Amino acid sequence: MKALLYKEFKLAMHPICYVFVALFPFMTLIPAYPLAVSFIYLLAAYPILFLGANKGQQSNDLLFSTLLPVRKKDIVMARIATVLIMQVVFIALMSALHPLARIIAESIPESKIPGLGLNGFVSVVAIAIVGFAIADFIFFPIYYRNGRSIVLSTLLMIIGFIFYLAIFTIIIPYIPGCEGYSKLLCDSGIGIQFAFLGGAIAISFIAHFLLYKISSKQLEQVDF
Repeated sequence: MKALLYKEFKLAMHPICYVFVALFPFMTLIPAYPLAVSFIYLLAAYPILFLGANKGQQSNDLLFSTLLPVRKKDIVMARIATVLIMQVVFIALMSALHPLARIIAESIPESKIPGLGLNGFVSVVAIAIVGFAIADFIFFPIYYRNGRSIVLSTLLMIIGFIFYLAIFTIIIPYIPGCEGYSKLLCDSGIGIQFAFLGGAIAISFIAHFLLYKISSKQLEQVDF
């Protein structure tokens, strides 16, 4: 597994993926920018990773991986682990920038954060973690069904993630009877927010374990 992860980061992952992971967390510093939207940009790195701009699908990376003396399910695990590492680094960078983002936001009293704001940052991260799990659950099974469905899997993944965010940021807050939702999410105590985060991590772990099982079976049936 260590060798496969080394291949992922040294051979399969295009340098622009590192730029996406390192650069887009800084969007949290933009005043009045919807914080939840920043997570969408990480998903935009998926097709770059899988296509690889002449390093991924175009150079038959998946076929090359299957020809190595490794199990197909290990190939899937390595790619899922790579994506999870990207997600963790992205969230870690956003979290490190969060105190500075609060200072900038508080220095501009007239600015308003649409959607889920900085006050519920931990809850926003929890929502994003579940959203990433949903996005991965859409992307990986479609891709590993034949190893070539990059466009379809990416399109459905991003649409699904945007719809998921819209439920929490646009739809639920304006449903009659759900007025207390935003207060619970953004103004609740830090203990409750970390409870949300713990639940989100548990959901993500279970989802990716099931995703690994499903995608591995699909790759085993692909005839290159």
